[in-house]
Amino acid sequence: MVQLSFRFYELPLRHPFTISRYTVTIQKTVVVTIADGDCLGYGEATVNPYYHSTVERLTQTLSKIQSAIDFNSGLHPKQMWEQLKPLAGEDYFALCAVDMAYWDFYAKKCGLTVRHFFSDENAPTPLTSYTIAIDAIEVMQQKILEMPWPIYKIKLGTEQDIEIVEKLRSVTDAVFRVDANAAWTADQTIAYSKILENFNVEFIEQPLKADDIEGMKKVKQHCVLPVIADESCQREADVNLCCELFDGINIKLMKCGGITPALRMIETARKRGVSIMAGCMTESTVGISGLVQIAPLLDYLDADGALLLASDIADGVTFNFGQIQYADRLGTGAILR
Repeated sequence: MVQLSFRFYELPLRHPFTISRYTVTIQKTVVVTIADGDCLGYGEATVNPYYHSTVERLTQTLSKIQSAIDFNSGLHPKQMWEQLKPLAGEDYFALCAVDMAYWDFYAKKCGLTVRHFFSDENAPTPLTSYTIAIDAIEVMQQKILEMPWPIYKIKLGTEQDIEIVEKLRSVTDAVFRVDANAAWTADQTIAYSKILENFNVEFIEQPLKADDIEGMKKVKQHCVLPVIADESCQREADVNLCCELFDGINIKLMKCGGITPALRMIETARKRGVSIMAGCMTESTVGISGLVQIAPLLDYLDADGALLLASDIADGVTFNFGQIQYADRLGTGAILR
């Protein structure tokens, strides 16, 4: 008998994590387990007020799915997602957790890794970036020095953004990617891009508010660095517009509803010829192990969520100077400690 269960955890962070909107020191998360007594599949979703993901909402949606879905059917995960979506409604975070757990369970039952279903298991994968959240500049410098890494994502959206990048560049030669989390204007973005280009910044992520379409048209025309959509690209329905306004998209499993819709988003973006990135929340190795299953299909990766934690609840994927080290296990490779 295959059954779904779920449990909430509190994940303490190594450092306070500040972006342009808020600061987090403890991340609440839910781990979904789909099990039949012999085989366990794991998925994860975080609590995130910006995306209306709360403990109460996750509990309500997961309880509804728990009582309504028959996981004994042996359906392919893509078919199972179609049954899950009407029950989850707009709760894409809960949908993601169940979709990931079912992919993990299904792959283990088939004796395969999850990525085996849609890519060559030995295909090359992009390096993951490591995020430097907003803080005092000296603290941001120290974070870089304590975690040598080939690519850093620098969170911006302050009065000192250019100074931050300049001072961080003084302590490392690594590639920089900057993420304003929708804090800039179009004119700021265009002006900043000309300066940031000189600091080996690879691209700018989500400079404008998600609904600033006219601003993004202006940025697309005049910005000298590529611009990647994040807050503007939440679901499958957003991809086509984002392909017109941005040079690439950042897919987050929790925002789109899991691995299943992410695969469709990747297919659409490839047809449109834009760059494809996948990112994470501040989540445990359960979620990150699920995320990196799609890494062979990507151009860029931001999968450092578990690296930002003071302590983890799971084992699975690890990273060696940005390079993915997949766990030698079936499914996503994640196991709870």
